[in-house]
Amino acid sequence: MFTGIIECTGKIESIENNGTNKTFEISCAIANELKVDQSINHDGVCLTVQEIVNESYRVTAIKETLSKANLEQWKTGDEVNIERCILMNGRLDGHVVQGHIDATALCIERKELEGSHEYRFEYPKEFSHLIIEKGSVCVNGISLTAFKIGKQNFSVAIIPYTFHHTNIKNIKPGSLVNIEFDVIGKYLARFKEVIL
Repeated sequence: MFTGIIECTGKIESIENNGTNKTFEISCAIANELKVDQSINHDGVCLTVQEIVNESYRVTAIKETLSKANLEQWKTGDEVNIERCILMNGRLDGHVVQGHIDATALCIERKELEGSHEYRFEYPKEFSHLIIEKGSVCVNGISLTAFKIGKQNFSVAIIPYTFHHTNIKNIKPGSLVNIEFDVIGKYLARFKEVIL
């Protein structure tokens, strides 16, 4: 379980294909603090640490994960957002994030607003019931507030700290990002579908 508050960014050092899986070696400032078998959020995708070597570690994404997220587009040298799982004795600064990607979304607009940035994303129509005005949404692992909700698009505002300390600064129109919709909304939608 995560909060969507990014701890640091990492750099993809290498990518290996293993059958239908992909193994990524990632270097980051907290690599030597990690443990094998630990869950780490990478651009919103929960992956398990399988090996730690000096200032980097290795994780593997299986076919199911690759089919839902944008990991097929990752390249050596890319910057990814990193978050370790939450400690249950602290504050929940973002929102409840599972690290289970629902879909990818396409950046269709990016605006600089004299001190902040605004991004607009388009996502698959079948998820439109899972997002509300001023509701939480996770974009590349970042906990954000959605607004200007359309039939299959929404906007988010990015404060300067988030812009400079995550890979959102690299996102531009045409970029594909990972999206996780609010888990509470997903449970409510399922409850309505099954009970009502």
